[in-house]
Amino acid sequence: MNTKKAAAAALVAALGVTTLAACGGGDGDKGKATGTPAPKTVTLVSHDSFNASKEVLAEFTRQTGLTVKVLKSGDAGEAVNKEILTKGAPQGDVFFGVDNTLLSRALDNGIFMPYEAKGLARVPAALQLDKEHRVTPIDTGDICVNYDKQYFADKKLAPPQTFDDLAKPEYKNLLVVENPERSSPGLGFLLGTAAQYGDAGWQDYWKKLRANGVKTVDSWELAYNQEFSGSAGGKQAKGDRPLVVSYASSPPVEVLYAQPQPKVAPTGVSTGTCFRQTEFAGLLNGAKNPEGGKALIDFLISKKFQDDMPLQMFVNPVTNDATLPELFTKHGVVIDKPQTMAPDKIAQNRDQWIEQWTSLVLK
Repeated sequence: MNTKKAAAAALVAALGVTTLAACGGGDGDKGKATGTPAPKTVTLVSHDSFNASKEVLAEFTRQTGLTVKVLKSGDAGEAVNKEILTKGAPQGDVFFGVDNTLLSRALDNGIFMPYEAKGLARVPAALQLDKEHRVTPIDTGDICVNYDKQYFADKKLAPPQTFDDLAKPEYKNLLVVENPERSSPGLGFLLGTAAQYGDAGWQDYWKKLRANGVKTVDSWELAYNQEFSGSAGGKQAKGDRPLVVSYASSPPVEVLYAQPQPKVAPTGVSTGTCFRQTEFAGLLNGAKNPEGGKALIDFLISKKFQDDMPLQMFVNPVTNDATLPELFTKHGVVIDKPQTMAPDKIAQNRDQWIEQWTSLVLK
């Protein structure tokens, strides 16, 4: 959400899901006609933050006779790269979690097969970025800097709200970001700076961030759960950085998992630092159970799954009939004017921008 996006998305990496059930009537008919045993499993490959509630999985099981194995493959960028390396002999049948920042890389490498999902008319056309239906939109989220409210209250310092603020001296050594080569939130934040400052200006901005002590780690999990001082859900001790690239929907997570639950989220969102992310699912080219995979994609945009998703992966549903839970709407932040970028521009510039970023920030 995320990655998104979506966010993020926050803390759900600790909530592992191993199996669920998927539809497979087509495969069952095929087995009866040919005498070949029908497939009994469908494998969903995803980034580490995929999650679904037991109730939704039970409903999925009730509808079907197939078991779906969930294979988590790291951060979204890492997971996409693994599927590119196994093109034609994929790790599973469906991939969930490729977002608009990485979409062209996945499509250009031919890792997906076309499939127009049932119920797609309920998804806004603006989110359906691939007219060949090689991928289906599943969720949206805004990648934004989050801040630790207690830290800034203790310091009597106003938290930053814009990209410009992050480079100011009063926020020196406070920000941790993810490597855009390995992390979709990191890439989304980089694209947000490129959208804000333009092709010629984003590099100077990152020079300022580097001079201001920005720290880079490889994944959202490391940044949020280990480096960020405001995280309540990480298993490790809290970090010492009160600013982190995460999602606009991360504050509800802090409320949900805190004991006792606070009335106000302990983390906030710097609303002028956001980039809009959309996550997709696609049927993998070479899938062993394509019919089961199609049924799974249908389920991912069903109302049952879409209603469940906000409090499981802390991203926004894409279907126009989905309902957001009160906890999500009360403690989440709606970003009215996030940074965006056309998919073709991302495709044309992403790799060279990552190379330039690496030279500027890591070397």
